[in-house]
Amino acid sequence: MDKTLILAVLIPVLGAFTLPIFNKISKDLRNVMAVVIAAITFILNSMLMQSAFSEGIRFAITFPFGFDFAFKLDPLSAFMAVVSSLTSLVIVIYSIDYISHYENQTEYYTMVILFMGSMMGLVYSDNLLWMYIFWELTGFASWRLVGFFRGEKDVTKANKTILVTMFGAVVMLIGIIYIYLNNQTLNLSDLKAREIAVLPAVLILFGIFSKSAILPFSTWLPDAGVAPSTVTSLLHAAVLVKIGTFAYAKIFGTVFYTPESFNYAVLIITGITALVSGGAALIETDIKRIIAYSTISQLSFIFLGLASGSKMAFAGGILYILMHSIAKASLFLCAGIIEQKTHTKDITKMGGLVKTMPLTALAFALSSFSVMGLPPFGGFFAKFIVFKGAIETNDIIVPSIFFVGAILTMLYLSRLFYKVFLGNEKINAPSEGSPTMVASVLFLAFVGLVLGVMISYPYSYANTTSEIMYMGVSVK
Repeated sequence: MDKTLILAVLIPVLGAFTLPIFNKISKDLRNVMAVVIAAITFILNSMLMQSAFSEGIRFAITFPFGFDFAFKLDPLSAFMAVVSSLTSLVIVIYSIDYISHYENQTEYYTMVILFMGSMMGLVYSDNLLWMYIFWELTGFASWRLVGFFRGEKDVTKANKTILVTMFGAVVMLIGIIYIYLNNQTLNLSDLKAREIAVLPAVLILFGIFSKSAILPFSTWLPDAGVAPSTVTSLLHAAVLVKIGTFAYAKIFGTVFYTPESFNYAVLIITGITALVSGGAALIETDIKRIIAYSTISQLSFIFLGLASGSKMAFAGGILYILMHSIAKASLFLCAGIIEQKTHTKDITKMGGLVKTMPLTALAFALSSFSVMGLPPFGGFFAKFIVFKGAIETNDIIVPSIFFVGAILTMLYLSRLFYKVFLGNEKINAPSEGSPTMVASVLFLAFVGLVLGVMISYPYSYANTTSEIMYMGVSVK
């Protein structure tokens, strides 16, 4: 199984660099190989997930001074790898038709698969230094992808993306160095159950917030909407912004004991972020920026689960990562179909599209219901478990802030659906997207529904993960 673990990382990382070679033979072969690499990665991660609760599955090349090149299988890492690789696979399949008429396709597929491989390396890394290296690789790939269209505006926004996230990463690196100087190792297995000082915790949190677009770093994510919708789906749903929530769960939830005051500060900051981003989504008119602000808001709910200090809330936060990834990927891919067919992202110029795009409208509605947290969708159970766990900590202020954020979620998504799909027709008869694109969004939308109907299975996994891995807080 340790060979499967290293293959789950190496196949997408190294496979990304084979795509330019395949492109020399045939563009169709390049596309097929991109799908094959993504599919193999998902299959390998699914196999690993079945053994995630086994002990001692670890691959390591030992280096001096505690800088081991090490990958370790644990339930949280396997869960994150499966979620990321599944959504990435659907996005790659959708991309075949979506970007078929654009330039720079070979670089696009190379960066998407490299992005996917970097995520696998990050989630399985058992060493903070190597986690940081893969963290930066995702930043490089996102920079190239956000600037895909190469216009002046696109390049500016891409530069903003990498400058904000890299600045946060450099600050985080200082925190990692601080941990090394205090402990003489960066191996997470060796650091487990130790108490982290406030200074390195804050420095690492700085990097996490910059990657997850939490205030005051939230502006780069809506601006990244200049990229193709497949890229925004990848960044917002499958990989980039989820890196921050995963790193928080891994470092502060399963490795180090953290002060209660530190976690409470995280809750206050993310609570304010949920309100601000929810309000911004309510007045925005660009469809992709609305969904981007929604992403920032929903990431804050994930932090509510991860930082509340309750095993139930932590399990809910893990579950929320899954449900949000599936639903938000669908919403962005729906936006891609709408943008290509209407040639606008301005929702005030849309209306009545349900008549000509009923399948896209159905997928958009189902995914919106999950993000809103309506039963029986998966998002309802994730949000319910997060709130229940947070309230059980005997704090009512923070859950109340997030409850207002939940109301805002229903308002801005309802407004968005009405403006785009209902009301009077303002655009001449656009049609549905290609069968592959429509099938992709419907698949994701119905997965969100099926996960809700069969919630006992993902919840059992998340709950068991929380029971055996969550460390909690150590200082009142």
